[in-house]
Parts: sequence; structure tokens; C-alpha cells
Amino acid sequence: MSTPTLTKEDALRPVEEPVLRKPSTRKRLVPYWLLLPGIIWLVVFFALPLVYQASTSVQTGSLEQGFEVTWHFRTYWDAFQEYWPQLIRSLLYAGTATLLCLLLGYPLAYLIAFKAGRWRNLLLVLVIAPFFTSFLIRTLAWKTILADDSVVVEALNALHFLDVTSWIGWTEGDRVLATPMAVVCGLTYNFLPFMILPLYTSLERIDGRLHEAAQDLYASPATTFRKVTFPLSMPGVVSGTLLTFIPASGDYVNAELLGSTDTKMIGNVIQSQFLRVLDYPTASALSFILMAIVLVMVTVYIRRAGTEDLV
Repeated sequence: MSTPTLTKEDALRPVEEPVLRKPSTRKRLVPYWLLLPGIIWLVVFFALPLVYQASTSVQTGSLEQGFEVTWHFRTYWDAFQEYWPQLIRSLLYAGTATLLCLLLGYPLAYLIAFKAGRWRNLLLVLVIAPFFTSFLIRTLAWKTILADDSVVVEALNALHFLDVTSWIGWTEGDRVLATPMAVVCGLTYNFLPFMILPLYTSLERIDGRLHEAAQDLYASPATTFRKVTFPLSMPGVVSGTLLTFIPASGDYVNAELLGSTDTKMIGNVIQSQFLRVLDYPTASALSFILMAIVLVMVTVYIRRAGTEDLV
């Protein structure tokens, strides 16, 4: 069977480029249709309540006479002037709990990612297991753990640890319950899984050959961690700290159950203004003040961290 020969005219003939067909209108709209349920959810359960809360923050009146939008922005300044100690306390407690979660969660996430072997799935289940119990029950359990006659408090007394915390004002003598330390312990425990899971995900993605390459270059384990492991796990560190700090700063359950009147956080003030005092404009203004402060802090933190996965 003869094969067709290529003539000189065929070689000089310009090659025709394939015609690219534009996708149909229906195919172009498919991604938007897939996004529509999520967009509707955000509009109904986030955007609209946010707009309503913003309008409530600039209202004046009372529950008996009714509230009316008068664009009274001074409510923000009055609320900040009156409740700034609780706001600062909330950021301090949330920041301390976030740091403790990082210090406790990073070694555990490292162990699960690199050393757990066949026990990895079991350890992950144990990390998630507290979520199968109510947040309220878990917090109430800490009232028993930190009771004055508990084994934990007796051990801390024997180690003279409470002497140091009493000196800095985080405990009162031999008592832990109803002190700042109790609130921070509750926050740390309840939000620790939110730190461990992002850290594990980030560490698990690191190629083990990078550690072998560092060892081949005579790097010590400490140097390998400092130069290779920790920088590559920064997306998990940033994600974990955000997932811990943001909800912890607005939490009020731990301060209500484990603290006292001197450890009230801004979440307790907002809850009281909404449900007890019934001062809706002040409660809404405090919510927006906390939201704005956290948003600014998170934006600065992400830019300073410089992780490409989040910026």
C-alpha cells in the first residue's frame, strides 16, 4: 500500500490553526449555579443578620417605647468607654489560650504526622472525640477538675505553681476555680482541637525526603526543625491560631462557668446586654467593635506571617 508523498507546495502551505469553540452559555453558568446555594446561605444567615445588627447599633429608644433608627453613632463610643476593660481582658485571655494551644498542639500534631505510624487514625479520633460531647458539659467538667479539693489543684500546690500564678494575679491563693487561670484553662481545652487539626494537615503534607536531605547535609534535628519543618508548617500555624483566637475572643461560656465577676469577658457583656438588660443598641455596638478589632488584628497577622496559602 503506497503512502502519500509530501510535495513542495504542501510543505509551503500555512498550517491551519484549529478553531476553538466557545463553551455554550449553559456550560459557562454551571459554576455560578453550583455557588448559588452557598451564596443564598451566606446572604440569609450572615449578610442580612449583619445588616440588621448594624441598624440596631444606631437605634435609640427602649423596649417599652420601641427602638428607632436615629443614626446615634455615639453608642459605639459610650460602649467602648464603659466596657473597654472586658474587651482588653477578652483579647488577653484569647491570646493566652491560643499560645497555650500552639505549645500543646504542635508536638502532638508532629507526633501524629511523623511518628504515629499505624496509630495515626486512632490518635486523630481521640483528638476529635471531645466534639462528641456537648460544649457545655465539657466546660462543666472543668469545675470538678479545678475544684479546691481536686487532685490537680493539690498537685499544683505541691509544686508551688500556684504561688507564681497568685503573684501575677491569675489565681487567688490556693484556689484556681473562679480565677483567670480557670477561664484560660477552659478556653485552651475547648479550642485545642481547632489548633491540632490544621497543624496536622500542614505537617502531613511535608515531603519526608526534605528531612532526609537535611540530614544528608549534616543538619541537627533542631536545625532541621527550625529551617525546614516549622517554616513549611506556617500555613497550619496561621490557620490554627485564627481558628482558635477568633472564637475564643468572643466566648462567654467559659468565663460564665469557670470565672467570677472579675473575669467577665466581652462576650458576657454582650450576652447580658441582649438577654438581661435588653439594651440592644449597646450590645450590637459592642459586637461590631469586637468584630472590627479582631478583623484588624487578623489582617495584620496574616500579612506579617506572609503565608502564600492564606494571603
